[in-house]
Amino acid sequence: MRRLIVRNPVSYPILIGEGVLEEVRTPEGPSALLYDRRVEGFALKLAERLGVQHQLGLEGGEGAKTLAVYGQVLSFLAEKGLPRNTTLLVVGGGTLTDLGGFVAATYLRGIPYLSFPTTTLSVVDASVGGKTGINLPEGKNLVGAFHFPQGVYAELEALKTLPPFTFKEGLVEAFKHGIISREEGLLEVEDLTPESPRLEAYLAQAVAVKVRITEQDPTEKGERRLLNLGHTLGHALEAKTRHALPHGAAVAYGLLYAALLGKLLGGEDLTPLVLRLLRWLSPPPLPRVSWEDLLPYLLRDKKKVSESLHWVVPLAPGRLVIQPLSEETLREAFTAWREVLEGLGLVDQII
Repeated sequence: MRRLIVRNPVSYPILIGEGVLEEVRTPEGPSALLYDRRVEGFALKLAERLGVQHQLGLEGGEGAKTLAVYGQVLSFLAEKGLPRNTTLLVVGGGTLTDLGGFVAATYLRGIPYLSFPTTTLSVVDASVGGKTGINLPEGKNLVGAFHFPQGVYAELEALKTLPPFTFKEGLVEAFKHGIISREEGLLEVEDLTPESPRLEAYLAQAVAVKVRITEQDPTEKGERRLLNLGHTLGHALEAKTRHALPHGAAVAYGLLYAALLGKLLGGEDLTPLVLRLLRWLSPPPLPRVSWEDLLPYLLRDKKKVSESLHWVVPLAPGRLVIQPLSEETLREAFTAWREVLEGLGLVDQII
């Protein structure tokens, strides 16, 4: 079992391994459980162990991150008359983690919560750092708040039930952390499976990168923006496809685009590195999409500063810049991106 401690802006533990549920301690007061129905057995076992009386199961996926579902969960808590010292236990993947954290941030102006990530994506990304939120039809994660959990408990036994692609796509975020940190071990994903002896250490290493960055910049004013590598184009692809394209696949496609931007700006050619990731991931092919199709979503991206959209561009592992880029550069990279993906057979047709 690996134990990490986040110290800023609030202190909370992150436990990763098998048997971590034995370490869970809930604060005094009532509690409620919000869980993904796909892991209902795991969630109800947790509820029984901790004596949680109030439980709500939802369908996971991006469909859970809507205003309607958000309102449903708030009403559930309100109908039970749960007070401000209620602890919300959130069990599920990245979407339930984002939703549950946002509910906790806003119900009665904020209640404590514990996170129990059950996918690789939620272990290495969504459960750490206090970013919570939901989507709007106009774009991904446009509504949210920074609200930090009181503990994260990643039980690796839960990962053994994941479909192979779901297991892999979460590791795209860990691979991204490898580019940001220049930690080569995070770039080696091909041998990882739910039974891999090095999985626990790998996930802990990826989480440690995010912890270091978010401790320095909890509310994303500076260095934390590096964690958006691959996400600007990736979020636009998700929104344009109405989330038919899974998050990990979208970020992998976004990483390729970012690598091509870095090459255009005179950096190292990181495209072979990202292409290795794409071949291992074997993501769903992209539907027909053009630069003009994506532009409205890019212009509404939450990472805009004033009127400029700032791109995270890798010039080399461990050396990244964040800056606005010219329309000419963006379109040139998009053309190159299109050609590479067509050559790999990873697109139905990009025009």
